[in-house]
Amino acid sequence: MKNLEENFQLAKKQDRRAQKALYELFSAKMLAIANSYTNNIHDAEDILLNAFLKCFNKIGDCKEWKSFPFWLRKIVVNDSISFVRKNKNILYSDIEIADDYPDEDIDERLNEIDIEEIFSQMPPGYRLIFNLYIFEDKKHQEIAEILKISEGTSKSQLSKAKKWIADYLKVKENEQKNKGTVKI
Repeated sequence: MKNLEENFQLAKKQDRRAQKALYELFSAKMLAIANSYTNNIHDAEDILLNAFLKCFNKIGDCKEWKSFPFWLRKIVVNDSISFVRKNKNILYSDIEIADDYPDEDIDERLNEIDIEEIFSQMPPGYRLIFNLYIFEDKKHQEIAEILKISEGTSKSQLSKAKKWIADYLKVKENEQKNKGTVKI
């Protein structure tokens, strides 16, 4: 952590080597975060570069080196959300659906499959709300404010995302079972 503290302090003085060290330390994780929102590595790379530019231009706003990773993550998440909202036509439905898919069942199944595979197939509206709720620990009221949707829409989309994941996992499970049987 001393390396982080030292590089953070030097980056605040616009030291290019320190900025490069911070980029190398955090870029892979931040790229994965951006990609989880965009589902397009090229868009995620653009978001990452812009986020780091913003970060280094405003690094003085981050007071402590210990909070830097969280501050940078917030920039990446906000930039990713802005990108998705600007470049994707996401339709949200205000229709409430019953939550027939308990969280425990999904949690167990998520351990059995690559989460990136799920996100690559998940509809963008579901993915955006799922990310904010599950990975960014946002409440439905916060999500509604961020995305300029109703709180009910946020809840509905999360419910639909969970159902979509459960259905997706069932299909994958059936595919695995069918691989073992030979049809004549």
